[in-house]
Parts: sequence; C-alpha cells; structure tokens
Amino acid sequence: MSEIVIRHAEARDADALQHLYAQVPVYSDTLQLPYPPASLWEDRLANSAPGRFALVACIDDKLVGNLTLMVEQPWRRRHVATFGIGVDTGFQGRGIGSKLLAAALELCDKWLQVKRVELTVYADNDAAIGLYKKYGFSIEGRSPYYALRDGELVDTLHMGRIHGV
Repeated sequence: MSEIVIRHAEARDADALQHLYAQVPVYSDTLQLPYPPASLWEDRLANSAPGRFALVACIDDKLVGNLTLMVEQPWRRRHVATFGIGVDTGFQGRGIGSKLLAAALELCDKWLQVKRVELTVYADNDAAIGLYKKYGFSIEGRSPYYALRDGELVDTLHMGRIHGV
C-alpha cells in the first residue's frame, strides 16, 4: 500500500470531503446527515472557526479520511478538545484512522496546550472504540438514546484521554 500522508485540509478538498461523508457507513457512524451538499464543506473550509483544525489523510493524492479537531474556546475549557473522524469505506482497516488520530493528538500534546481530549462514540462501534482505547482513551460514561441513527435511537459512550496522566 502507498504511504498515508496527513495534511491540513484545503479549499480544494471540499468535493472529496462531501463524497467521503456521503457514504452511508461513514455518516451513519457520525452525527452528519445524509446527502451533504458540497457548499457545506466549501463553507467549513473557507470559514474555519477559531480552534478548529481540519486534517485529511491522502493516499496517492486521493483524500481517504478526515479528522476535525475542535479546541474549546471558553477560557475555562481551552485545555479541552474534541474531534470527529471519518474514513472512506474503501480504505477502512488500513491504519488511516490511526494515523489521523496520532497526528491530532500530537497537535494537542505538543502544540496546542490541550490536556484533555474527549469524544462520544456509538456504543456498538467496536472498531472505533478499539482505536480510541489504543490511544489511551477510557470510557467515562454512557448516554442511552443519545442520537437518531437510521430511524433508531442509539446509545453512545463518552470517552476521554488526559495527557500526561
């Protein structure tokens, strides 16, 4: 397999991100809605919010994954970040999510003064839960009926990682 290259997302990535999050298994495991318009991604890339870092994974110049890191902006929570991640269905299981998460955690630990990274994940997403545990996240709680997915209310787990503990 060719090398996985991680870089910051650019305006030219809007169509590829729209394609990525239009894949049923990808948006089903996130809080994204089906049929995302390209304009959504164009706007997100053109008007990035403070504390938002959009990373993409590419193989042979093809965008195959995305992780958007969001550092909390209220003063008393600036030591905390969360993220959303998606990997192209044709490239899952190849270490792309792992490379994206490692890059995001390096940003947090070495450059952004982020001490705590937290997330929610669907309780039945074993692959994602395994990835997060691999990088030091632990389960902190469970929310029943957290979100609607494919017409059903599903549970999520709350996970967190504190750097240096």
